Amino acid sequence: MKKGILMVLAVIMVAAAIAAGCTGTSDREANLNPSETRTLLLATTTSLYDTGLLDALKAPFEKEYNAKVDIISAGTGTALGYGENGDVDVMMVHDRAREDAFIENGHGIDRRVIAYNYFVIVGPEADPAGVKNMNPEEAFTTIREKGLADPAQVKFVSRGDNSGTHAKEKAIWNGAGFNYTTDITKSGDWYIEAGTGMGATLVMADEKAAYTLSDIGTYLAYKDKIALVPVVSEGEILLNVYSVMRINPEKHPGVNSSLAKDWINYLITPSTQKTIEEFGVETYGEPLFFPAAGNWDTMGVNRSEVEGPVV
Repeated sequence: MKKGILMVLAVIMVAAAIAAGCTGTSDREANLNPSETRTLLLATTTSLYDTGLLDALKAPFEKEYNAKVDIISAGTGTALGYGENGDVDVMMVHDRAREDAFIENGHGIDRRVIAYNYFVIVGPEADPAGVKNMNPEEAFTTIREKGLADPAQVKFVSRGDNSGTHAKEKAIWNGAGFNYTTDITKSGDWYIEAGTGMGATLVMADEKAAYTLSDIGTYLAYKDKIALVPVVSEGEILLNVYSVMRINPEKHPGVNSSLAKDWINYLITPSTQKTIEEFGVETYGEPLFFPAAGNWDTMGVNRSEVEGPVV
């Protein structure tokens, strides 16, 4: 983990301890005066942050629970790293395989699915690779083939940051029959690794007139700033499921486990799920996310992963 990030986290945690009257104990959950503001440290994927959804969700929570939510936005891989170190109280990510491993290793508990949307492949309106309306695997194969042949005309910008979106990209390459390490990375000038969040990656792809993979929510939030258009939006592999989990206090005793529990239960309430359903509709003419409530079959998850409060 970068030293600078650790220093930022340390400052936030010390400030939270002082604000909550917690000096003299390592547990940020200690709060003898319920009238004082508690702080929740949340690590989240950039797509939830860049769209503005978390800002819309946190304000009512802060008022109801007399709390302050400090958000650290990063790729899923980095967010999980914060959780493994006990640097945050709760996380919201979108990479089921790594989430399962995180829980199996004892770092996370009480996972709940809270929303979903879909990934889209976006690119220049002229579509120089000619991939419009292909399935995702066929589109990736064609972009690679034409990019290798003419990188000046066909490029692909990858998140390249070990995020959930990057993991999905690698899954599509694998589904198309390619070894990501040997066939894609460093295979030519056509393939560019941004190493940035989703919003910044969209801007870079737009500047280079390149293709990229984006969650639909961040794309809609940025579409007025860029000229890229969706070229592939259909395919089972494009499903994008978001979940929340709290950090296991038995493994990381310093976390604010009680407030993390409140946050999870708040997210799965009917009123918050309604907020998720309506978010972005007025501005973009369509939702940026779909609520998890009632849609477990669509997401391919168990009902128990969506419903039921954390106790």
